[in-house]
Amino acid sequence: MKRRSYVAFALTAAVGLSGCATDTDRNDPSADPAISTPSSDGNPTPGDAAMPSWPAPTDVAARVAAAGLDLGPMGTAEHYHPQLRIVVDGADVPVPPNIGVDPATGAMSALHTHEGDGTIHIEADSVGEVFTLGQFFTQWGVALTPQQIGGVRAKRGQQVQVTSSGTPVTGDPADLRLEPEQKIVLTMP
Repeated sequence: MKRRSYVAFALTAAVGLSGCATDTDRNDPSADPAISTPSSDGNPTPGDAAMPSWPAPTDVAARVAAAGLDLGPMGTAEHYHPQLRIVVDGADVPVPPNIGVDPATGAMSALHTHEGDGTIHIEADSVGEVFTLGQFFTQWGVALTPQQIGGVRAKRGQQVQVTSSGTPVTGDPADLRLEPEQKIVLTMP
């Protein structure tokens, strides 16, 4: 019985690693010295070589501050919900719950998730505040550039494909402004 478990584990590990260990153009953050490596506490950081899925970080206050936001009670001046879908190599990558939510205090940034369904909650305390996809990814601790989502890099000559409510978006996906009822799709070919 132990031998079967070991064989099953070895096969699972081999299959899991086969798609990510050999393609250095896509998955080697050391190829760019400006990209950081995973933090010692296991939280995802920009440039993290871990393949999807990426959990919500535990260092919420630091991630929120890095995004230029703060933790506090939910705002009521504006409340809307963009939807985010991430597709890498044809597979959906989950957007976890509690990005931008401090589990110890319940405080949250104006930009956060509650469920794991890709719904981004904007609950701002003043009308007209601008929030970007880059702020969301910064809070998440997952790199987002025209050539990278997390530790997954585009192949040479390709880049992250972005649509907003069905319309292709060019430029840096981190600059995409979040809007009410927006449907955002990030695709890594």
